[in-house]
Amino acid sequence: MESSDDDTLSERSCVSEPSFRSERSGGSLSPCTSGLVGPPGDTLPWNLSKHERRKRKSQDSVLDPAERAVVRVADERDRVQKKTFTKWVNKHLIKVRKHIADLYEDLRDGHNLISLLEVLSGVALPREKGRMRFHRLQNVQIALDFLKQRQVKLVNIRNDDITDGNPKLTLGLIWTIILHFQISEIYVSGESADLTAKEKLLLWSQQATDGYPGLRCVNFTSSWSDGRMFNALLHRYRPDLINMEVVSQQSNRDNLEQAFEIAESLGVTRLLDAEDVDVPSPDEKSVITYVSSIYDAFPKIPEGGEGIGANEVDQRWSEYQSRFSSLLQWSRQHTALMANRNFPQNPAELKALYNEYIQLKEMEIPAKEIEKSRIEHLYKLLEVWIEFGRIKLPQGLHPNDLEEEWGKLILEMLEREKALRPAVDRYTHICTQDMSRAEMGEAVQCERELACYLQDCEELIGHLSQELKVLREEKYYQVDQLAFRASCLQEELVSLRLQCSSVYRKGHFSQSTRQRASDDSLSLGQMLIGAVGAAGGALLRRPMTRSQLVAVSSSEDEGSLRFIYELLGWVEETQELLDGADWGADLPSVENNLQKHNTIHTAVEELMSGLSQLSKTTFETIVPIC
Repeated sequence: MESSDDDTLSERSCVSEPSFRSERSGGSLSPCTSGLVGPPGDTLPWNLSKHERRKRKSQDSVLDPAERAVVRVADERDRVQKKTFTKWVNKHLIKVRKHIADLYEDLRDGHNLISLLEVLSGVALPREKGRMRFHRLQNVQIALDFLKQRQVKLVNIRNDDITDGNPKLTLGLIWTIILHFQISEIYVSGESADLTAKEKLLLWSQQATDGYPGLRCVNFTSSWSDGRMFNALLHRYRPDLINMEVVSQQSNRDNLEQAFEIAESLGVTRLLDAEDVDVPSPDEKSVITYVSSIYDAFPKIPEGGEGIGANEVDQRWSEYQSRFSSLLQWSRQHTALMANRNFPQNPAELKALYNEYIQLKEMEIPAKEIEKSRIEHLYKLLEVWIEFGRIKLPQGLHPNDLEEEWGKLILEMLEREKALRPAVDRYTHICTQDMSRAEMGEAVQCERELACYLQDCEELIGHLSQELKVLREEKYYQVDQLAFRASCLQEELVSLRLQCSSVYRKGHFSQSTRQRASDDSLSLGQMLIGAVGAAGGALLRRPMTRSQLVAVSSSEDEGSLRFIYELLGWVEETQELLDGADWGADLPSVENNLQKHNTIHTAVEELMSGLSQLSKTTFETIVPIC
């Protein structure tokens, strides 16, 4: 049997000269319409001569039923493709205020084809303004040459094929453009580099619809015919718009109509009609074109960049809200704290308050600045989902709202420092005067205030130790961090107490201060080194025992350290006393001094026992460290 013209059209369309005879006379470029009308179907050459039409008709009459069925399927496929591709072209041409009604006819002069490529590429292309066949061929050739420059493979497509309105080759050209400018740009995280564009799109569809019961995306034909796959894809991105339980109960046509309407409301051009998809095997190229349009319109993770996938939007949004609320609350609390101008009058407390401010300024604020930057970065990642409508941003949760509260905090901090600094300077001046008085052996002014402050710190650290013990028993996850901070505070307190002890032992506090003692009020000397007896009532004081010092310390190690300083101070005092002692000029005075010396001798022997105990304690302290 002689081969049909369809086989010839699969390579190229045979266009006869008489069909363009009017072109030479300056007439219309439309093909000759005289003669019989060919069989229906876009694959049939409507511009064939009368002779070719008769030949085709005679051949069709001898086709068996199976061959006729194949022709009908091909015709239906091309009809759907033409409709889909026409809508896809118009979706882009509308950007330059152009529109086509017939895909085969309206691309023949090359102008719409050039405009389409200009929109897709963003590159301006030259064009011929004439209306003759030569100008049309030239314009189509400009478009084809541009595609070749972009490494687009054009198989058996020439400029006269498009100018003559060849259906198959026109569809092939538009499909090639779709592949290059839309489908080839698809990126899927974790993909293999050797996947084709179609395989990438299928992988993206599978990832987006993973987890939906009864759905399995294996192709771009039968997997999409009932509409459930389209609805699942949309539900993954906008779960607020689709009820998948309702989808499982609806008809195929209803599911398709619902999916296409919702996708159109989300910015996806309606390229398909429900009746064209509700078939056992929809046209693959049309479905791929539409699904790739969904991919193009929906949020995605950029290639080589950072983004949030549809599966993790809810989790990251909850993280943003939690971080935002926590930092906002912290900012407001510290803003109120910084706005308080009721400063204590006690110099030691004032200095402690200033140190807290410096701690906030130099340690906490930089850390919170980093947290604020993380929140802003997380918002930028979520912003595309906010614009898409997946996330509804409540009032007061924008980073600008946090920045406004942060600005208030910084302003209050500056004002607080401006008010606090003069008070601290006055405290520093008083301390300087006290140091001068101490060097001259005069009484200082701030002993009682400093003693009360140190005792308050002692009690506070004691409470912290008890609370840490409870937290450790409850296995609180941050107990080690809290314990470290408490130990740092304890070390600072020990250092300050030892400095004050040194000053007291050297006699830089007044005698009247040393003699003040009551149950509810201690002098600094009594609290630090436990002086026994009034300064003038006895020639020699006895050193406090280690057990006494441990009892008034926050830990055993601290008590041992204080005991060391106590013994050193006592040795210095005793040495000074012996160096300046008067042994008397007569027997009674010598006997009296001998009795005092025996007292000193007894104290020295007690000191030896204390040193033995100290050595043992030192060994016990060092061994665990080693």
